[in-house]
Amino acid sequence: MTKAAQNPPALRIGFILARRFTLSAMALFVDTLRLAADDEDGSRKIRCSWDVLSHARGFATSSCGVQVASTTELIDPRKYTHIVVVGGLLEVEEPLDAAAIAYLRKAGQAGVGLVGLCTGSFLLAEAGLLKNHTSCVSWLHHKAFTQRFPHLNATSEQIFNLDGRIATCAGGSASADLAAALVRRHVGESAERNATEILQISHRREATEAQARKPLGIEIGDRRVHQVLRLMEQHLEDILPVSALATLIGLSRRQLERLFLECLGTSPSAIYLRLRLESARRMMAEDPKRPLIDIALATGFSGPSHFSIRFRALFGISPTEARRLDGMRKAGQAG
Repeated sequence: MTKAAQNPPALRIGFILARRFTLSAMALFVDTLRLAADDEDGSRKIRCSWDVLSHARGFATSSCGVQVASTTELIDPRKYTHIVVVGGLLEVEEPLDAAAIAYLRKAGQAGVGLVGLCTGSFLLAEAGLLKNHTSCVSWLHHKAFTQRFPHLNATSEQIFNLDGRIATCAGGSASADLAAALVRRHVGESAERNATEILQISHRREATEAQARKPLGIEIGDRRVHQVLRLMEQHLEDILPVSALATLIGLSRRQLERLFLECLGTSPSAIYLRLRLESARRMMAEDPKRPLIDIALATGFSGPSHFSIRFRALFGISPTEARRLDGMRKAGQAG
């Protein structure tokens, strides 16, 4: 009997793929396992193993159209150290079938580790499996998550959260970071290093590393400024006072104003207004038929008049003129 047969892999992963799942999240996670499982790029399932699970044993179609075949039926979840559910597009109806949802609940009841990749956090939450866990979600999906699950804690301030046997991840490249953390925990640092070096990951990113979102499109060195900008983005309609923003990151209002002046050369209030107006302009471009009053209210303005005055002061044209120019630009591109 070989050594591999005597000693099962220390990290055993079963993947559940949602309809229209995110291919990159799954691929980065599984390739980290593959490279950690063997020496160099041998790809033998020695230290790690993985299966793609499905009740129907068919193909799962990703959001980009690439299909992945299941390799195993929904076998006893206790055969795995973790079940990883890979989410994808939020607007998909019934992203998981009833058998997959029941399987996740069975795994949770059996004490098997559960991982939500990308919007997989939504699927674990819908199955009632994220109680007492702060779900890590992408900044892009933070508002949708908190609206859908107001009773759960969520953060978009970090790239993943590995909390006991439960883990959630913002997706993207952070999927490799979470996989590497699990490899380090279950297999060891040598296996982690083999995987990350071959994947050209230059340094270890811990769970608390800030997500890559840059609301103003500029590099900001201070983590606290990033936190406040994210809070502003999450509260465009229900505007938070500057004093409340300061309290949420452990500063006084005066300290926060000094910090913004040092990092951005202006006040938190001015930045908040700019973020709201830039968001309004994006909304106008995305939905040319949406009434301006709806956009004004959605970005925290009392009405179209106040919105129009502020909009013109920043962009030099009225919202109506901006919408007309956007329409002409799109027509020119289409032509």
